[in-house]
Order: sequence, then structure tokens, then C-alpha cells
Amino acid sequence: MIKVSVFYPNTPGAKFNFDYYTHSHLPMVRDKLGAACKGVAAEKGLAGGAPDAPATYVAIAHLYFESVDAFNTAFGPVADDILGDIPNYTDLSPDLQISEVLVNASRSETGELRI
Repeated sequence: MIKVSVFYPNTPGAKFNFDYYTHSHLPMVRDKLGAACKGVAAEKGLAGGAPDAPATYVAIAHLYFESVDAFNTAFGPVADDILGDIPNYTDLSPDLQISEVLVNASRSETGELRI
């Protein structure tokens, strides 16, 4: 499994409309990528690592795919639509990273780690 992460730097004075991003953009992205997209997650930056430090990123999105090829095949034909929607919620230029997911774990109701 791979994860495509989209990072929006926390730049002073930049705009970011979380309502549009979470209710319009990400659902559109998920729909356009179709079944190749196995999941979507979005994060809102709250703070940095040091006390009172600002978050490094104002927002981060994660999209999950079976492989890099699956992402490229799904994204290529709809890239212009997805990228063209960015000005509707931000004036930031996002950074993209594709990673191999080595562990994806959660805790069960009993507190056990599930991998």
C-alpha cells in the first residue's frame, strides 16, 4: 500500500478554507480517483513540536492506493480537474510525497495494538 501525502505549508497571511476543502474538494478528489483510492484522511495543523510553536503545515491530506502505478493511472486523467480546484480553497502551493506504508495500526477497544 502507498500513501500520497499533500502538505500545505503554514505560511503567514495565506488563505485556507477548511470548510470548502473538507466538504467539496476532498469528496471531489475521492470521486474522481474512483475505486483506486482506498481511503482519504485530512488533518488541520494545530501546533509545532516546541511550546507555542506554530504548526509546520496548515493542512495535510493523505490518499491511499495499492501502488504507485494505481495512483498514476487514476490521477493522470483527472489531474487538471483536481489541481484546478486548489485556488478555490487556498493560495498555497502544496508539496506532495508518495510513501510506502509500512505500518498502519490502531488500538482495539481493549487497548491492544492492531497491525
